[in-house]
Amino acid sequence: MVLTSMHYLYMVMVVIILVIMLMKKDIVIPCIIGIFAMGYLYSGSIVVAVQSIFNTLIYAGNEFWGIIVIISLVVAMSKALQEVGADVLIMSPIKKVMVNQSMAFWAIGITMMIISWLVWPSPAVPLVGAVLLPAAMKTGLPAIYAAVAMNLFGHGIALSSDFFIQGAPSITAAGAGVEVTEIISASVPIWLTMSVVTVAVAFFMMKRDLKKNPQLYVHHEMEASEVKVPGKTAKAIAIFTPLAFILDIAAMLKLKLAGGDATALVGGTAIIIMLVTVLTSFNPKDGFEITVDYIKKGFSFGITVFAPVIFIGGFFFLGNQGGATAVFGEGAPGILNEISIFLSENVQMTKFSTILTQSAVSVITGLDGSGFSGLPIVGTLAYTFSNVIDINMAGLAALGQVITVWFDGGTVIPWAVIPVAAICNVNPQDLARKNLIPVLCGIAAAIAISMIII
Repeated sequence: MVLTSMHYLYMVMVVIILVIMLMKKDIVIPCIIGIFAMGYLYSGSIVVAVQSIFNTLIYAGNEFWGIIVIISLVVAMSKALQEVGADVLIMSPIKKVMVNQSMAFWAIGITMMIISWLVWPSPAVPLVGAVLLPAAMKTGLPAIYAAVAMNLFGHGIALSSDFFIQGAPSITAAGAGVEVTEIISASVPIWLTMSVVTVAVAFFMMKRDLKKNPQLYVHHEMEASEVKVPGKTAKAIAIFTPLAFILDIAAMLKLKLAGGDATALVGGTAIIIMLVTVLTSFNPKDGFEITVDYIKKGFSFGITVFAPVIFIGGFFFLGNQGGATAVFGEGAPGILNEISIFLSENVQMTKFSTILTQSAVSVITGLDGSGFSGLPIVGTLAYTFSNVIDINMAGLAALGQVITVWFDGGTVIPWAVIPVAAICNVNPQDLARKNLIPVLCGIAAAIAISMIII
């Protein structure tokens, strides 16, 4: 196998992108440049190179569209629930179990995890913060550790698995060229190991700090959060909403729904809940405008989150045969596959070095703190490495997903933990420092278990 200028350009651009990530800068510009340059090298035409930018975005957008829609719909639903005060009623039973600091830590964390699975961490932050945070702090739980619990359980445990909405595994699977169910199945032992170790270390650190530093009992005065007074129909909606999602889960198990079918069920349920909320809580003649307003807010959030991911994913999808063919036409090279063949012929790689390399890249790609931008990278790397050595591609991709999301999703990067830090009234840098040691311990455990099972 002989590498061409396209192969070398692709590898150079990947290195440049990783270096820019280390500099804590966004990587959309180098991805656009990389797409243009590859288009020109392949065709020799400036016109085709310019067109390839747009065509690549269309291809990547089609790959991500289902994820964008489901996330937008659940955010729209959460906006409706918040407006009528049903969110307060849904959360109120949790308050009763927060009788001390330890129970408050676990209650606020587990609640954040469950809601993050259903509606994603971003909309879950204001919901949990507004309703549960004041009650948690009354038990003596420091605001900083309430924030730690929200981060680790929401942006770490829930987002790195994303079993329900399946946004993260869908992106990883697209990059690796495998089914979503394969990524989810392979991720479970890695995700569970990292989650247990990370949270256990964080809880131990909290108990140690509370024992050594009594001043942590003193918490900052929080500004009163605006919480909607529940309306007349809020109680019925608060019962209907979790019941609807429980029925979804039952249907998934009964009918063996997974991947796109499971996502479609959740999306349709979110729309129905939003419509029921609007039609039963507002004047029917205003329902048309109110519904559109919630949908706009939901899609505004979804597009805002995924806009940069489309550009980044587009560049890395060009490395796969399918993406290159869709953009450049028949005969386009499968760059990553050909690079993997070259590596297999010229470089001696072992399972140990491959797992460490995948883990290192996952950490690096997570340094921008933008969310899911690193997932296409780790997915395509898993595909590449699996063609070099005998290794479980889905397991390697899952390892990359778990580590990337723990970093990129918002646990150890100061500019990624700002929403939680703001709702808890703590310093983002302090929060990132509290999360760092537990997350690093969790990553070490995830790598160790991967060495055994992958």
